[in-house]
Amino acid sequence: MEQAKEKEQHEPVRPIIDQLKEYAETRFKLIKYEVIERSTSIVADIITDIVIIILWLLAFLFLSFTLALWVSDLLHSYWQGFGCVTAFYALLAFIIMAAKRTFERPLINIMVRKLFK
Repeated sequence: MEQAKEKEQHEPVRPIIDQLKEYAETRFKLIKYEVIERSTSIVADIITDIVIIILWLLAFLFLSFTLALWVSDLLHSYWQGFGCVTAFYALLAFIIMAAKRTFERPLINIMVRKLFK
């Protein structure tokens, strides 16, 4: 009689344990798929951003050559035209270096938003 009572008590518990195991496995798979989706999304976003940056750099480079050639034509001297464009970029670099802190915070915010979107 006691064995029957013990058997009756353990039988309802067994399906709950099985359900908990199944729930845990399902939850683990869901987390795994979410991590895979999130990481591939980040990688795709980074690759796209790198391609865009490269294209902007190429456009900037050719614009710089065009500007240098135009200034060279105005000054009738290649070295003076390219020198003026170089001096302009050096001045711009010094200004950005002086105001570095004001440029860092927005860049950090952009990167954090990309990671947590």
